[in-house]
Amino acid sequence: MADLTQKFHGLLQHPLEPLFLPKNDGKLYYDLPERFLTTRYRPIGQNLANRFGPNSPNFSQVSNDTGVQPTVVTIRDLDELPDLAFASWIKRRDAFSLFNAEHRKAAGKLIKLFMNQPSAERLLDVAAYTRDRLNGPLFQYALSVVLLHRPDTKNVPVPSMLHLFPDQFIDPATNARMMEETTIVLDENRMAINMPMNYTATDEEPEQRMAFFREDIGVNLHHWHWHLSYPGSGPPDIVRKDRRGELFYYMHQQLLARYQIDRFAQGLGRIEPLSNLREPIREAYYPKLLRSANNRTFCPRYPAMTVSDVVRSGDRLEARIADIESSLSRVLEAIDAGFAISADGARVPLDDARGIDVLGNILERSSLTINRNLYGDVHNLGHVLLGYIHDPRGIYLESFGVMGGTATAMRDPIFYRWHKFIDNLFLRHKARLAPYTTAELSNGNVTLEALETQLDRTGGAVNSLVTFLERSQVDLGAGLDFGPTGSAFISFTHLQCAPFVYRLRINSSARANRQDTVRIFLLPRQNEQGRPLSFDDRRLMAIELDSFRVNLRPGMNSIVRRSTNSSVTIPYERTFGNVVQANAGDAQSRFCGCGWPAHMLLPKGNANGVEFDLFAMVSRFEDDNANVEYDENAGCDDSYSFCGLRDRVYPSRRPMGFPFDRRAPNGVRAVADFVAPYRNMRLATVTIRFMNSVIERPTN
Repeated sequence: MADLTQKFHGLLQHPLEPLFLPKNDGKLYYDLPERFLTTRYRPIGQNLANRFGPNSPNFSQVSNDTGVQPTVVTIRDLDELPDLAFASWIKRRDAFSLFNAEHRKAAGKLIKLFMNQPSAERLLDVAAYTRDRLNGPLFQYALSVVLLHRPDTKNVPVPSMLHLFPDQFIDPATNARMMEETTIVLDENRMAINMPMNYTATDEEPEQRMAFFREDIGVNLHHWHWHLSYPGSGPPDIVRKDRRGELFYYMHQQLLARYQIDRFAQGLGRIEPLSNLREPIREAYYPKLLRSANNRTFCPRYPAMTVSDVVRSGDRLEARIADIESSLSRVLEAIDAGFAISADGARVPLDDARGIDVLGNILERSSLTINRNLYGDVHNLGHVLLGYIHDPRGIYLESFGVMGGTATAMRDPIFYRWHKFIDNLFLRHKARLAPYTTAELSNGNVTLEALETQLDRTGGAVNSLVTFLERSQVDLGAGLDFGPTGSAFISFTHLQCAPFVYRLRINSSARANRQDTVRIFLLPRQNEQGRPLSFDDRRLMAIELDSFRVNLRPGMNSIVRRSTNSSVTIPYERTFGNVVQANAGDAQSRFCGCGWPAHMLLPKGNANGVEFDLFAMVSRFEDDNANVEYDENAGCDDSYSFCGLRDRVYPSRRPMGFPFDRRAPNGVRAVADFVAPYRNMRLATVTIRFMNSVIERPTN
């Protein structure tokens, strides 16, 4: 008998195949009520049952070949079939975008329908009915959100988007070779098809130096899963998460800082914010992606194209440049005034601890925004305008480009220019806040005596970190519709860093054991021309590497912290592991997928070596304490810096990015000036060197 995980994973596999086709490599069958079949298949329902059902020869063949009796999941009929008109206007094989307000609304209603089911089993029945009638990505998104948030399904691992819709991540040139391999070669003998690392442009395009970052599968999966964990619409108890708007700000701010640091290392300049939507966009981008659902490409953006108003009735979509400009003027007015106006006319302070959260929900326009009519939908509509730049009125029947989807947007250089513009709005707000006081920054109980890194091996180099290229394999079989069953491997090349440890010596003057918080950041020193950066530039580009609680005894404490335990990242297995096909009881296969990919923890650096300042501080736990318990070695608690804690408050009361999110007091001209007054802070110089070699990742 199938467990709950297996039942729901079958619904998510092969998302565009009808549910009556066998799932899980032919080992899982759904026995459906006849009226659950769509109008195309209902007249031939008995024929389909004879060919594909539990009494079919195929069912017996699987049992004979594997010695395992396939599982049959019986779907119960519904007393009343749900009216799906709110979502069925989005065609089953069309593209789905969370940046489209009407798509978000449809997703929110579907999430509500699923959440309202009285039990997990009834949810399974309703989801089975809706699955073959609605847009594939819409169904997958809504069901995934619900599985993450219902108390009775939260232990069901949600498969990665990579395993549901691999076409949004891989070079389509590999598809034909994968189909050849899976059609001809038996499952146990299949080989991985190699996907080139850079397939969207040549080295003559300077921006291609950053393709390792923009087109990294794990980076794009992180962005997709963050928006899955923090949906912008749906029932209030799903959307209203602790500090959601602030997390929107901080997660994207850290993306930009990481991107900018590596731009300098690759000889590229600053990200230029896209502050004028009426000027031609000089950057081109040719994504080389194919939507397998309808064999339509993600359209390119040619050099010097100009954004224009998007009016597409078929998508129920209208986005005008003038509307963004007028909304933006009111957002700027609120930031400069220090308060926003709610829908009922009340003043909502921005210049307090909650202000950044309010502003984040305004700019992203989640359902938590305090006044959607006044402040509009600046962030999302920017994605819409840029995503439809090639066909704003739908004349050529083209769907959105990569900027229109959360799983693909980070591939495009324009994503970083648009988000730099959005980030500057947050920085304008932050600039109004007073610098942190000595009391907020100091910790009289401790002295951070020493700080260094060491490669995590015997005799490993000190303060010398290494990055390289790694070739990995991933099985995409569960996402390939109407293809041969079994595995379908691709191999891909990505950045990786050699594991290392932080070594800290902390002297506690407290008379008893105490708990404090260690924060570790990496700060760049120079721009692309080798010129020193100002302190203000450096603090805004500081990237968080780790944050963790530390138990201190009176006297000297030697702390060793492994890079693999970072509060920012999730391990490789949770980024790329296939929970659809894995054993549900395997801890490595659990998908708590929100978190920065561990292989991208460090910037790439370059072959000459790039020097950084490593900053650490030990802050008072009394000021951090959010009165929440978590275990970073268990469950999904290990990547809270960007993703928070599931179903709980954020684990620190400090502003995200502390202590670098605010301007420094007058007189601070360098990082050393900032650190000098405080015994609980320390700097170390570290070098990151890129070794241009490819190492094969061990496979099982």
